[in-house]
Amino acid sequence: MAEDGERREYRMEELAREAGITVRTLRFYRERKLIPPPRREGRIAWYDGTHLARLRTIAALLERGHTLSGIAELAEAFDHGRNVGELLGLGAPTEETPVRLTPEALADHFGGQATSENLAAALDLGYVATDGADIIHISRRLLDASAALVRAGIPLADVLAAGRHVREHADALAELFTDLILARGERTTEDLRRLRPLAKSVAEAELSMALDRRLGQWS
Repeated sequence: MAEDGERREYRMEELAREAGITVRTLRFYRERKLIPPPRREGRIAWYDGTHLARLRTIAALLERGHTLSGIAELAEAFDHGRNVGELLGLGAPTEETPVRLTPEALADHFGGQATSENLAAALDLGYVATDGADIIHISRRLLDASAALVRAGIPLADVLAAGRHVREHADALAELFTDLILARGERTTEDLRRLRPLAKSVAEAELSMALDRRLGQWS
């Protein structure tokens, strides 16, 4: 019997009915490891809301043209990806706004390019993390910019590869400004926080002028 309360659980037949699929299809998904293993209580298998959310995600991705093989690869990436606790443990962004996405919403942003390889690259960069059945993107600005570049015809794999190079240069710039501001021993990290906007202004102005020079070469 399914439990009602904070965490509802379902028998196989109940879960299939809630998800709008047959028991045979549910067994097939379980064999293909598209859903996590159920909780066992003797010979009874219990499923919960996480399984239901995954089944609804599978249905949505199938409607968007993803194959079961591709969904299986994505599911494996979700299950083995960095979780939100690990991501925030690396240092929560102080000025960026994280975004919560369902896997199907992520597919809507990037279409057929939301592959397991690209998801793995984004996980490795720390752009995204998993939180149960959802995905958290660390920055609304990065998400919107990446999606806009993909819509402009640039492959997501290339956008992520460029992001890795940008990260390296950004880390170098951050180190330069940190050393500059904290060079005198009496300065503290509070001074670094206070002068942070100035460092960003210099970096943005220099990038703007560098792009102007590039555009001048092409005109």
